[in-house]
Amino acid sequence: MKKEQVLPYLGAVLNASIVGLTFLFTKLALEDASPIDTLSYRFTLGFLVLLVLQFFVPIKMPSFKNNGKSLAFLLLLALFYPTMFFSFQAFGLLYTTSAEGGILMAFAPILTALLASVFLKEKTSMIQVLFIFMSIFGVVYIFFMKGAGIEFNSMLGFLLLFIACLSIAGYTVLARFLSVSYSPLQLSFIMVTFGFIFFNLYAMIQHLAAGDFVQYISLWTNVPFLLFTFYLGVFATLLTSFLSNYILSKIPASQMSVFANLSTVISIVAGAVILNETIYFYHWIGAFFIIAGVIGTNAFKQKRDSADDTD
Repeated sequence: MKKEQVLPYLGAVLNASIVGLTFLFTKLALEDASPIDTLSYRFTLGFLVLLVLQFFVPIKMPSFKNNGKSLAFLLLLALFYPTMFFSFQAFGLLYTTSAEGGILMAFAPILTALLASVFLKEKTSMIQVLFIFMSIFGVVYIFFMKGAGIEFNSMLGFLLLFIACLSIAGYTVLARFLSVSYSPLQLSFIMVTFGFIFFNLYAMIQHLAAGDFVQYISLWTNVPFLLFTFYLGVFATLLTSFLSNYILSKIPASQMSVFANLSTVISIVAGAVILNETIYFYHWIGAFFIIAGVIGTNAFKQKRDSADDTD
């Protein structure tokens, strides 16, 4: 296999590994700050590193003059990711465990397949539909096995993480579409810059209204918090943003989504080992159905695509 063919898959493995630890570092950061404060610091650190990189790898931004449609698509992309995805993920993790967050995010490729069939007109066979329902069953199974009387907070956490899944699915479909016109670096710069502006404005307005702006600034002296948000901002935001945009410019979104399964395994192990989270048997059963559904959906899609190419 040629180097050009190997690099996207190596990038996908690295991307999945970083994402798998995101839930762990988010949970650790949330012990010292609110979700919005965590996101503002996360994107501030990512943006600062991006500015430093500009000196070494200047990013030529496209002109939007007389091209309002392209700007609208880019703003929609930034709305899905980072704005909606990270917001709902951070708030969702307040009410769920790191492992559950990783398991539920494995459901995102199924939503990607559904959105792609609607907006990109990708055909879905009956057997793919069965695998999609297998993944849906895995999510529903975990949800109802979590407790006899499901608490409101638990339901809220699952709902927020589901919206995060829907957001990343929307981003994946749209990024695949935009990767034809924009480079991975351009898309990464736009998304990180948008996140930096949005979350900092949100956090500052919130703290000024509450009269505790000093508390917000004091987080710069919290070394553990800065280390957690540095990982989230530089590796789990900036680097994964570039990697995902690069991968989506080289391989189909459906193939990239298979690697999300690795993230799920890493998040489960990290939650159990580092955070001492209890991983119940139903978590593994639900994860099995979700992952099997994702693999089956994409495997049959690739087989059909190969058959179409030979016709």
